[in-house]
Amino acid sequence: MNALAQLKEFNDSSYGVEREQYSQLHTYYDEKYKIGWFLMNGSPRPCFTPTLLEELSSYLANVKNEMAETNDQKYDYLVVGSEVDGIFNLGGDLDLFMSLIRDRNRESLLDYAVHCIDILYANMFHFDADLTTVSLIQGDALGGGFEASLSSNLIIAERGTKMGLPEVLFNLFPGMGAYSLLSRKVGSAMAEKMILSGKLYTAEELFDMGVIDILAEKGEGELALYKYIKKAKKSPNCYKSMAKVKDICNPVSYEELVQIANVWADAALNLTDKDLKMMTRLIKRQNAKA
Repeated sequence: MNALAQLKEFNDSSYGVEREQYSQLHTYYDEKYKIGWFLMNGSPRPCFTPTLLEELSSYLANVKNEMAETNDQKYDYLVVGSEVDGIFNLGGDLDLFMSLIRDRNRESLLDYAVHCIDILYANMFHFDADLTTVSLIQGDALGGGFEASLSSNLIIAERGTKMGLPEVLFNLFPGMGAYSLLSRKVGSAMAEKMILSGKLYTAEELFDMGVIDILAEKGEGELALYKYIKKAKKSPNCYKSMAKVKDICNPVSYEELVQIANVWADAALNLTDKDLKMMTRLIKRQNAKA
C-alpha cells in the first residue's frame, strides 16, 4: 500500500477529517499537514468533462470561502491528482468538442474554454491565499491535462509518466494556457516547438527541461511531496518569499488567457471533416483508457 492509500485509509476512519464526495472528484483533508487533496476520475472518459469541471469549481470555491469566512490558515497545500490508474488526465472532452463544432456552437466552445481558464488561473495564483498548489502526476497527462498540471505552483511527476500536447494531430492547438505557461518555463521558441510537434515527453525529459519541479520514483510521488513539505518547513520564510517572487516575475494575465481562448474557439470551427475524423480516432483512444 502506497503512502496515499495509507493516508486515505486513515482518513476514512478518522473522525477529525472532513470529506466531501462528488461523482467525478474524490476530496479529503489531511489535518496534520494541512493538505486539501482532490483526485480526479472523469467519466465516461478520464478527461475534463463538464461535470468534472463543475465539481472542481465547487470544491475549490468551498476551500476559498472556508478560509475567508474563518480567517484561518487551514490549508497550506492543495494537491490535484488522479484516481485513474496510469492516467492523470487526458485533456479536453473531445466528444463534446465534436458535437459543438458540428453544431457551429462557438459560444459553448468558448464557455468551456473560459471555465477551464477560470480554474487554471486561480490555481496559478494559489487562490489568493498563502498556500501552495501542487500537481501530483502519477499517470499520463495529455492536452488539457498537461495544461492543467502546468498551472500548479509545484509539479511532481513520477518516472515513466508521459506528457504532451497532441492537438496538432487533429489540426488544432492547446488553447487554455499551454503556450503562456510553457513559454515562461522553457522560452517561447521551445513552447512553440512542443505544441507544433505533438510529441509526448517523458517525466525525465521534462524534468531536465525545467518543466517539472520534482522527479519522483515510480510509486513514490506522495513520498516526494511529504519530503518537500518537510524541507519547506525548515525555511518557511524563504519558501514563502520565493513564492511571491515567482508571482511577480512570471505574470500571466487573465486577459491574455481569454484572448487565446477566443483564438482557439475560432480555430475549432475551422476544422475540416478530415480533422474531425482524426479527433474521432483520439476519442476512441480515450474510451479505451477509460
